Amino acid sequence: MNQLFRATTALVISCFVSSATTYAQQTAADYFDTGITKSKSGDFTGALQAFSMAITMNPENGPSYYNRGLAKANLRDHRGAILDYDRAVEINSKDELAYLSRGISKSRQDDHRSALLDFSRAIELNPTDAVAYYSRGVSRTRLGQDRLSLVDFSKAIEIEPANAQYRYVRGINRQRLNDFTGSLTDFDKVVEATPKRAQAFAGRGYTRIELQDYTGALADLNKAIELNPQDGESFYYRGFAKSKLEDYKGAIPDYDQAIALHPINYNAYYGRGFCRSKLGDQKGASLDFTQAIDINNEIADPKTQVYPGRMTRAILDQLRNAVADNLRINTLSADRSEAFLGRGISKNRQGDSRGAQIDLNRSIELNPTYTDAYFTRALIRSAQGDQRAALTDCNNTIRLNSRYAEAYYVRGLINYTLGDDNAGCLDLSKAGELGYTPAYKIISQYCN
Repeated sequence: MNQLFRATTALVISCFVSSATTYAQQTAADYFDTGITKSKSGDFTGALQAFSMAITMNPENGPSYYNRGLAKANLRDHRGAILDYDRAVEINSKDELAYLSRGISKSRQDDHRSALLDFSRAIELNPTDAVAYYSRGVSRTRLGQDRLSLVDFSKAIEIEPANAQYRYVRGINRQRLNDFTGSLTDFDKVVEATPKRAQAFAGRGYTRIELQDYTGALADLNKAIELNPQDGESFYYRGFAKSKLEDYKGAIPDYDQAIALHPINYNAYYGRGFCRSKLGDQKGASLDFTQAIDINNEIADPKTQVYPGRMTRAILDQLRNAVADNLRINTLSADRSEAFLGRGISKNRQGDSRGAQIDLNRSIELNPTYTDAYFTRALIRSAQGDQRAALTDCNNTIRLNSRYAEAYYVRGLINYTLGDDNAGCLDLSKAGELGYTPAYKIISQYCN
C-alpha cells in the first residue's frame, strides 16, 4: 500500500492572500496588486515578477515575500519559496500562514523535522486550522510517528468532519497501525463522500484483504480499476485476493497487468510465479521467482547507481545546449575583446572547441570583467566535460553580474549533475526569479 499512502501527501498549495500593508510608494502597491491578480488567474510566473518588483521598491513588506513564496511554490520551486517565507516570518513573527506554507514547502523537500516546527507554530497561532493539523500529521507519518499522526488527523477531522481527504489519510494511517477495523470505518465514509475516487476503493480493498474478506476486497478493487485502469497496485492486490480464493488462473492476468504497469514490482512476479507453480507451469514459475529475487537485489545494489542524481551527462548537455544565445552587439572596444569572443563562438560552432577556448581566454585576458566571455567559456568547458572549470566560469559571471539569469541556470544544472542537488535547485530558483522561466520546468522535474 506504499503507493496508496504516497498519494495522500500531494498537498495542493492554495494561494493564501495576505493583505498588503500601507505602502510609502504607490507603485509598489500597484505591483503587489498585479501580483495578486495574476496569482488568482493562475499566472504564477507573472505574479512572481510582479511581487519581485514590489519587493525591490519596498523590501520591508512581509506580504510581498509571502505571496512571492506562494507563487514559487505553485511553480514547484519550494527551495525558493522557503527563502521568501523566511523573510516574511522575519518581518512578522506572527504570520500563521507563512509558517504553514513554509512547513508545506519543507515537507515537499522531505525536510519533515523542520516542517514539524513550522506546523506546530502555525497551530500555536491558530489552534482551529485543520490544514495545519493535517499537514503535521503527514510529516509525522513520514518520520514514522504514526500514533502522533493519528492524533493530528483526528483533530483535523474534529474541526472539519466533512473533509473526505482527512478521513482517507486517517484510514491509511490506521492501516499502518494495524487497526483495520477502524480503517474500514474511515474508508466507508470516504467512499460514501467520494464515490468516484479510485483510491478510496483501493484503500478499502486492501483493508478488506487484511481482514480476510477477499470477496469484499475483489468488489472494491474491481471498482478501483474501473475508475483508474492505470493503477498497478490495484491489479496486484486483486491478483492477490484471487490467489487467496485459489482462483490462480484468474489471478495471472492481474499480475501480468501489474507488471506491465510497474515492471519492478517483484511482489507481482512472486504472485504470478506462485500461481504458475500451482497450475503446473514450473518453468514459468521458476522464471518469475528468479525475477522476484533479482529485481529485489538490483534495487538494493548501490553499484547500479552511475550518477549521484537523476540528471545524467546527456540530459545536462541537452538542457545546456538549449540555452538561447542572447548576445547583443556592442561597440568594439580598444582592446577588441568583443572580436575575440565573436571569433571564439564562431570557431566553436564549427567544431573547433580548442581554438574557441584560446580566443575566449584572450578575450578575458584583455577584459577581465567581460561576463559574456566567462559565460560562453563556461558553456564550452561544460560541453567538453570539464564541469569544475565551467562552474568557476559561472561563478565569475555571477560575481561580476548578480542578475545574469542564464549563468545561475547553467550553474544549477551543473551542480545538480555533480550531485549537489540543493545548490543546483537554489540556482535554478534564482534563475527563474530573475526571469529565465525555463528553469521552472526543470525545477518541477528534478527539485521535488
